[in-house]
Amino acid sequence: MSSYLTILGFNSAIPTVNSSPTAQFLEMEERHFLIDCGEGTQVQLRKAKAKFSKINHIFISHLHGDHCFGLPGLIASFRLLGRDKPLHIYGPEGIKEMLETIFRITETYRGFDLIYHELNKNYSEKIYEDNRVEVFTIPLNHRIYCNGYLFKEKEKERHLNMEEISKYPEIKTCDYQNIKNGKDFPLSDGYVLKNDKLTLNPTKPITYAFCSDTRYLEDIIPLIENVDVLYHESTFLHDLKEMADYTGHTTALEAAKIAKAANVKKLILGHFSNRYHDLNVFLDEAKTIFPESYLPKALEVVKLE
Repeated sequence: MSSYLTILGFNSAIPTVNSSPTAQFLEMEERHFLIDCGEGTQVQLRKAKAKFSKINHIFISHLHGDHCFGLPGLIASFRLLGRDKPLHIYGPEGIKEMLETIFRITETYRGFDLIYHELNKNYSEKIYEDNRVEVFTIPLNHRIYCNGYLFKEKEKERHLNMEEISKYPEIKTCDYQNIKNGKDFPLSDGYVLKNDKLTLNPTKPITYAFCSDTRYLEDIIPLIENVDVLYHESTFLHDLKEMADYTGHTTALEAAKIAKAANVKKLILGHFSNRYHDLNVFLDEAKTIFPESYLPKALEVVKLE
């Protein structure tokens, strides 16, 4: 089962005709996650033909407007679309007050429960888990409290080696699940077939790291080591390193250094300052350090592998 990332928005504070502020739609193991929700996110979800009703968990990195101002409108639209199941929102302390104040002043009736998971730790913690996926925070260093998020598929079942299994009529279809779970199979004569003979290695679990607004921060390297895909902000080019530090951001060169040090497979850059009209300059700078760097495209669907 494949995992896919849809880039809904990737530029910094100001929306443009061709791009929107940060938002991503992640499909992983039949779970549907929204990551950040800048202005216009619900319009981008419509354009992407994303499965609106299946979003049950929204992860907000921080409370700057270009990462969360689309959230009240999206929640209001959920009600108009007839939603009645709970919606989980993960984000910094204050996100509940912000949203509930808006809903109170505007007399917005929801019709479903919002379950807030407010974050305040300065260390990585597991904030979501089910039988297939787990999510961890990635503490960042921005002007206000900010987290990235690490999404990890859990270890998958082993694949049945049907060529080998077919040699043993005693093995029935009802035994397959136990074998996929890693159990050996005892034959009636007492001989035990080892699981590694009856199965093949499972598909490698996919990992995705989303690193929103942050200064260059080597502390995150152990948390994102060997991930399949890393999204890392790169607001400025490195000649504006001083401005990046002052505003709490990273340069393209620094994002590439993080990707290389963490041994990730693929780096997606983003959150570009509106001062740049040709985004290829970011790619050129990053590739001097990390060749597997890429620019995002609006509504692009990236297969995570």
